[in-house]
Amino acid sequence: MAKNTKGVSEKVRELAEPLADELGIWVWDVEFVKEGARRVLRITVDSENGITIDDCEKLHRAIDPLLDEADLIEEQYYLEVSSPGIERELKNDIHIEACEGWDVEVKLYAPLNGAKTYRGVLMPLAENGSVVIKSGENVLSFERNTVAKISTYFEL
Repeated sequence: MAKNTKGVSEKVRELAEPLADELGIWVWDVEFVKEGARRVLRITVDSENGITIDDCEKLHRAIDPLLDEADLIEEQYYLEVSSPGIERELKNDIHIEACEGWDVEVKLYAPLNGAKTYRGVLMPLAENGSVVIKSGENVLSFERNTVAKISTYFEL
């Protein structure tokens, strides 16, 4: 079994990023997770023009032999390469910067002014790193340690 799933994710990212660059795409996220009884190594990729199934397949074929050679994971796992989709979790500053101007939902650990969930348009990060959204006429700022999750959302 992999001893450190975060370490596995970081090492896989190091292997995947040069391959993704060659394909004109970038690595959005890498996760090594347990889903039910199976382990899944999920590489999520994106590009300026979106991701096609062909992009995913090309990266899958390119990285599969490198993963076998690196032998990072001792147990059986499934390799998935996919796009983040239109509704995606924003886990770091790079994700937030990439989605400025998008509609987002910010979920807080504890209620603020009686609510734990706020929706609005994602603005640039504040100088202190706080997450900023514009909700109607209001500009709201959330300190990072109060934010449980930020996700984009899409309404038809």
